[in-house]
Amino acid sequence: MTQTTHEFDRYADVSAALADPALVPELPAADGGAAGAGAGVAWLRATVARFSSGEPHRRRRALVEAELARLEPAALRRAVAEGPEEEVRVRVVRTLAEALGMPEPGVVAEAVTVVAGAYFGGADAAADEAVARLVAHLVPVPADEAALEAAANRIGLLVQACAATAALVEAAAGGDVPLARVLREAPPVASVRRVAARATRVAGREIAEGDVVLLDLAAANRVHPVPLTFGAPPRVCPGRAHALALAEGLLRRPRSAFARLHDQVAPLLLPNAWDYASAAVLAAQGFEAIGTTSLGVAAAAGLPDGAAATAEETLALARRLGQGSFLFTVDMEGGFSDDPQEVAELAGRLYAAGAAGVNLEDGRPDGTLAPVELHAAKIAAVKAAVPALFVNARTDTYWLGCRGEETGARAAVYEQAGADGVFVPGLSDPDRIAALVAALTVPLNILYAPAGPTVTELAALGVRRISLGSLLYRNALAAVAATASAVRDGLPVEGAALSYAEVQALGAPRRSM
Repeated sequence: MTQTTHEFDRYADVSAALADPALVPELPAADGGAAGAGAGVAWLRATVARFSSGEPHRRRRALVEAELARLEPAALRRAVAEGPEEEVRVRVVRTLAEALGMPEPGVVAEAVTVVAGAYFGGADAAADEAVARLVAHLVPVPADEAALEAAANRIGLLVQACAATAALVEAAAGGDVPLARVLREAPPVASVRRVAARATRVAGREIAEGDVVLLDLAAANRVHPVPLTFGAPPRVCPGRAHALALAEGLLRRPRSAFARLHDQVAPLLLPNAWDYASAAVLAAQGFEAIGTTSLGVAAAAGLPDGAAATAEETLALARRLGQGSFLFTVDMEGGFSDDPQEVAELAGRLYAAGAAGVNLEDGRPDGTLAPVELHAAKIAAVKAAVPALFVNARTDTYWLGCRGEETGARAAVYEQAGADGVFVPGLSDPDRIAALVAALTVPLNILYAPAGPTVTELAALGVRRISLGSLLYRNALAAVAATASAVRDGLPVEGAALSYAEVQALGAPRRSM
């Protein structure tokens, strides 16, 4: 049968091919395949590839997802950072094997790293022997077919995690380049090979059954902000977050106490205050960090929100909040300037006042979005000036109801510019939230809405931070109006008010000079 090879390097074409269920990883031949790999590695490839399409693929993916669901990415980050000094690949596999409860994780790690050298092409007798040792180590005797397949899938998972994570670390080593940018500019997997399990069509080109399809991910990434390194829906890698966490742990980049709040099992629920008392009462309720609401700050000063009119009020509030003992992050609208250096200067002053983070939005007072390049420049300038400040890059594609289809691309550009998180207020559709979580390397922040998904539902979708925005301030104003009206109208006052002494106790502690 004549076999044709098709090559694609355009982003849209590569993305379509990755999402095409007719295109599957190539099954090695019984003798080891064209690459000439020995029997052990060929068996491993063939067993893993046999589960790469249709119902078998769904079963294997479910098994892999179940394995990974037991592992918290944040715990992996800590474990690999605190582990013994070893070669990167060994440390990655040892950490994963130990987390998965495999016996003698050090033995597993040494063998898997040998297998990884031949898994993606080439022949190596030592790798074949390592596969045999791993099977003997992981599969009880007597072994049945199901146990052998389960072992092959676990070994394949470790091999691929080892290779991808090590490539990320090597590409990012020696600098503070965001991993999102590394994924785009130096992807761990630069190209992908697929074979057509049945006839299909990609970019207007007919692909016959048995044809080979070569996908140049590196070239595709150069012309599009959203990298395809970990696949495109519906084949997003279930271990993506784990690989990124392992890479971050190995790079040992410093993380602030506020940044670590985004790594917990439950998402960070961030209530938003408008003055010192409202922040202090929220902190007293046990909230781990407090945000500010730009609407509350503006309205309290008799100024419009989102009009770049409250820079001084925002800074003054930050200085008051800095007298407290709680973590806080400041909503600085669009930075109150279109000059990135001026935005960075203000961010530095907010950090000096005690802010652990800032929100920086791309929405403009006239209802349009700032140019994506300008907003990215602001983010980059802030991170260059104040590296320890957590920058939550807000995109108003949904909030303004104008260009929701741009969300993924804008978010990708912002995280590649150095954003520590991405905030998409107005986004409430569960499927779109899940897709954005899968595409991002940084935590996704969603604005809570009473009519939208619950906190529990957002957590299940992978959201790492949930903001209350101006909800508390608007409810407080409503309570003010309702209480005053009830007194005037001779009606009972509902709700329990704090006592004078309780409010007095919320005052900022006096600092000795």
